Amino acid sequence: MQIQGYFDLRFEAVKEAFAALFNDPQERGAALCVQVDGETVLDLWAGVADKDGEQAWHSDTLANLFSCTKTFTAVAALQLVDEGKLALDRPVAQDWPEFAQADKGAITLRQLLSHQAGLPALREMLPPEALYDWQAMTAALEAEQPWWQPGSGHGYAPITYGWLLGELIRRVEGCGPGEAIVRRTATPLGLDFHIGLHDDEFPRVAAIGRKKGDLGDAAAQRLLRCMMSEPTSMTTRAFTNPPSIMTSTNKPEWRRMQQPAANGHGTARALAGFYTGLLQGRLLNAALLAELTREHACGEDRTLLTQTRFGLGCMLDQPQVANATYGLGPQAFGHPGAGGSIGFADPQRGVAFAFVTNSLGPYVLMDPRAQRLARLLGECL
Repeated sequence: MQIQGYFDLRFEAVKEAFAALFNDPQERGAALCVQVDGETVLDLWAGVADKDGEQAWHSDTLANLFSCTKTFTAVAALQLVDEGKLALDRPVAQDWPEFAQADKGAITLRQLLSHQAGLPALREMLPPEALYDWQAMTAALEAEQPWWQPGSGHGYAPITYGWLLGELIRRVEGCGPGEAIVRRTATPLGLDFHIGLHDDEFPRVAAIGRKKGDLGDAAAQRLLRCMMSEPTSMTTRAFTNPPSIMTSTNKPEWRRMQQPAANGHGTARALAGFYTGLLQGRLLNAALLAELTREHACGEDRTLLTQTRFGLGCMLDQPQVANATYGLGPQAFGHPGAGGSIGFADPQRGVAFAFVTNSLGPYVLMDPRAQRLARLLGECL
């Protein structure tokens, strides 16, 4: 496999490990970008971007970053807090009155960002097309009763996070949530990152495919068992209501919509650049960055059925938990995306790390491919 791009010779071992990923015939395409103290030390890509294996992955190939998008959304929300337009501990219903229905009047922005609001899923099944109907989804969430007492526990909100945070941002900014988030986070840093792609960008997008035959770790198998055997459980509903969530990734409607939990599209370079921007104080001041990365929730996740640790819209490292460490320092923060893409920062080492792929693995939190690359990076530093 021919590896394209640039690497600093000090990190040749990481480049070799990236190349070794493609020894697996199911590995289709991927990119890796690492910046240290703002300087790019690795910017690599390889493989194919289309489903037929005919179109090479290029320097500007866009990957669906799935939940890596959530931290961009959180940063935009915190900028609005900084400007006094939102407040972390003010009831959401003050900015979104209809949200107060069904015992949600006291839920705060802080609880939404840290997955403590009790709204990871919708009980009432919606039609597949509801996924693309912003009005329908926000109305359903307005009517939804929390699954637990808000603030008394946490459960990851894989996709409802996007409508909940996105609607708040939309109301305050007066434009599409994706537009607002991109304008606030990507545009100032010149990042090739999008929430709501224009059709003329579609030729650059890597087609997503699932790897077959790998059942993943215990956490992945536990989640799968639950989804197969308990169709009405909160966990199953979180990933399958509307039923189109898991099956729409390559569709034009998915790419076009502005869903700020799950359908950001960007390059590894953009994802690494975002975390460098955070470390350099170019997106948030020091107090708000400290708030973003402070532990807000830790323990058994009611949705993912494994141990998670959250700041505000980011996942914090758990060095002692095999599937929940980024593989560098204990202060690392960032977010994985479904199937293996990941972006994070290690403030102790000044590292911004991004790995993106179109070959989806089965893991729930951190993907072993990215962990292996991050550990090797640590040895080279």
